[in-house]
This record gives sequence, structure tokens and C-alpha cells, in this order.
Amino acid sequence: MEKRVLLCPPAYFDVVDQKNPHMAAKQSVDREKARRQWQALCSALEQAGCQVETIAPAPGFEDMVFAANQVFVGFHEGIGKFIVPSRMLHASRRREVPLYVDWYRQRGFKIIEVDLGADSLEGNGDLLWHPDWSRIYAGCGFRSTEAGVNKFCDAMSKLGIPVITLHLIDPFCYHLDTCFCPLNNEAVLIFPGAYAPESLTTLRSFWKRVHELTADEAHKFMGNGIVANGRYLTPYLTPHLEDILRRENLALVLLDTSEFEKSGGSLFCMKAFLP
Repeated sequence: MEKRVLLCPPAYFDVVDQKNPHMAAKQSVDREKARRQWQALCSALEQAGCQVETIAPAPGFEDMVFAANQVFVGFHEGIGKFIVPSRMLHASRRREVPLYVDWYRQRGFKIIEVDLGADSLEGNGDLLWHPDWSRIYAGCGFRSTEAGVNKFCDAMSKLGIPVITLHLIDPFCYHLDTCFCPLNNEAVLIFPGAYAPESLTTLRSFWKRVHELTADEAHKFMGNGIVANGRYLTPYLTPHLEDILRRENLALVLLDTSEFEKSGGSLFCMKAFLP
């Protein structure tokens, strides 16, 4: 089954400030290496049967390459494909949102505006669909505020879409997509230390199989992988993760994202699947 996926070339990608603990080292970016790594991701997605689409990068928008964050992408039988624009926590990233909203608008997506006020909500970084599109999991605590998620829940309830709120407590797992990766309708890959106890209990109740990463694995973005047509794209591999993928019948695809990790992101952060 072909999937359409949106990416943004890293032409202006850089690390200019510290937005998460991964950025503390303030390492300089090798843009040519970043371009090669991004191109390898595009190629791997195409080899997995995905149709890659791109949005034009803009000068001065150093984080625009992380295409998961600027909007939440969805589909509903009643209204078709839609997006919910984000309100990013950091002002430098809020500038990206209109560019992405325009891209989606030009392609027929309905825009569902949520009045977030001073609250933040960071798109598919913190808002992830169950693989069968039956519910949404919403992370909050670092980038998306609890109030922002509650406002999103209210908007989705009008469409009859349930939202499961999960509180994050590990600053290295500042987005839900760093510690939560659905592998199929029954199995999920998580880092349990990223969640408040009550949220971890809630999360477990929705899955038949919960595979747990260690802190070291999660902090190396192994839970920030991409599931694409029977493959799992990941920046690193351990025997533990390899065993999990084998049990879930997922083929391994290893991709270097070292340049993007300097900014606290990896594979999942760099793409948005389109309905």
C-alpha cells in the first residue's frame, strides 16, 4: 500500500540555540552531510513504496526540515483530509507554521483552527494516530501544554475522534514521537521512563503488545523511527530492538541521522504522512 509523505530539504538547517537537552553541545552542522542523510531518507521511503513530496525550505528557518511539527494531519470521513495548525512553543518555530499551512491549503486540506491563545500544540510531534486511525495519542508537558492538548481534544470530539492524553516527564523525550512508535494495530514501541505513572498505565491499556526501549535506546532516537510498508527505519540498532522488529515482522532499514540529532531530532521528526 503506497503512502504519501511530506519532507522539507535541509538547505538552511542549522543549530542556532538550545531548545532541548540534545542541543546542549551546540555542535556545528555539516550541511552537505545533512543533505546526503536527508536524501538517503527520501530514497529509503521511496524504496518502501512511499511517494515523497516536498515543501520548499525558506532562508532563516533552520528547523523547517522537521516536517512533523507545524501541523497535525488527519482524515475524517465527514470532512475528508484536514490539518490543525500548530502553535509552537518557541517563537522561531512559529514562523514555519504559515508556510506549511499554505502548502496544505493549496492541496485541498480543510483547515481546522483551534484557538490556542498562549498555549502550545506541536502537530505530529506530540499528536499521533493509532495505525487504524481510530484514536489519537497526545503528549504534553514540554512542547505541547496540557491546556493546548485539551483544546485539541475538544475540537476532535466534535468529529467523534477520541484523544488519549499522555504526560511526558523525561526532557530528552520532549515530544511524544521520541518515545512512542506504533508498529502496527496491536503493538507499540515505547520508552516507559518518558511517562508519568498514570499515563503509562493508560497507554498500556490500548495495546496487546508493548515493547519497551531502554533509556539509552530512546535517547538515541530508536523510538523515533518510521514504519513504512513492513519496514522500520531507524538511526541505530541494538540486539534488543532487532529482536522486537523480528517479532513484529518488520524489516530493518538503518539510516544515519547524526546531523539532525544535533538539533534533537531524527527520522520521524523529518516527515509527515499524508492521507
